[in-house]
Amino acid sequence: MRSDIDGLMAGGLESWLAGQADMREGAKSQATSRWVWGAVILMPVLAFVWFSPLPTQLSGILSFAGIAGAAYWGYRPIAAAKLAIKTGINAAIAASHGLSYAAEVEPGPEFEAARSYGLLPGYDRSNFEDRWHGTLEGHDFDLYECHLEERRGSGKNRHWVTVFRGPVIRMGFGRRFHSTTLLERAGKHRKWLGLGGASDHVSFEGHRLDRVDQVHPAFGETFALYSDDQVEARVLVHPTYVEHLLRLESAFEARELRALFARGEVIIAIESGNLFESGGMDASRDHENAARAARQFDALAGLALAINQNERGRAMEQNPQAAGEL
Repeated sequence: MRSDIDGLMAGGLESWLAGQADMREGAKSQATSRWVWGAVILMPVLAFVWFSPLPTQLSGILSFAGIAGAAYWGYRPIAAAKLAIKTGINAAIAASHGLSYAAEVEPGPEFEAARSYGLLPGYDRSNFEDRWHGTLEGHDFDLYECHLEERRGSGKNRHWVTVFRGPVIRMGFGRRFHSTTLLERAGKHRKWLGLGGASDHVSFEGHRLDRVDQVHPAFGETFALYSDDQVEARVLVHPTYVEHLLRLESAFEARELRALFARGEVIIAIESGNLFESGGMDASRDHENAARAARQFDALAGLALAINQNERGRAMEQNPQAAGEL
């Protein structure tokens, strides 16, 4: 499984992108015009604010708000143009896999399941984008980016901190199962004070999952497995494809990978940063941006297929370099 960017370009994407030249130039011109008008309007307003008897702190706040507002107003046409380009490129990549793409996302039950079982951290603010969905290799497939932030500090030092950014993947599994099994990096759930190795069980909203011992010697060094059905967990996460998980973990440069097997599906959360940003105002970089987004999606889809019982490892064996180019 690999996106053919040259084929996509020759198949109509390149001509579509060329047709967006007027839209790009129009967005740049509109942004410049807005910034000029913003400066014209702001200059006398700011002069009045700074020479008025207002407190210095209030003058500073009003000045910053005015400049930031004008800058945002001017940038909006460019942001809209970038979104249109990104949507066109990513939709073409999705279509090459028989999937659909949408820039806006409404998270589904998989997000709540990921939160409930610790795949995602606590947060105060969330944002979602870049949804790829449909049927992939015969399995229901849904992938979207998630950005979670937490408010920290107090008073003037309050600020937003990113606690998670990366894709959440939901995929129909290759076989029926009824248990709940959690796969995560080894050592995340430690006994009290981190002594004695990994915990022998974890609990989520009253649901207890016990640690599952694995026969693969390298598994315990990298991953931990917890389940409410020891036998079924060993079938779901079988030692024959642990090597694929280890290779995938290495390909993602040791970024956190967590998977939940529940309700007949596998849900995966990966901390990987901001992906799929294929839109830009420089037409000369369209091919590069599209190729990068395609490599990122191929790697993530390959990961989901490798974890899937029926497809484990096959996709990555066909294209072992994809994840490494993420």
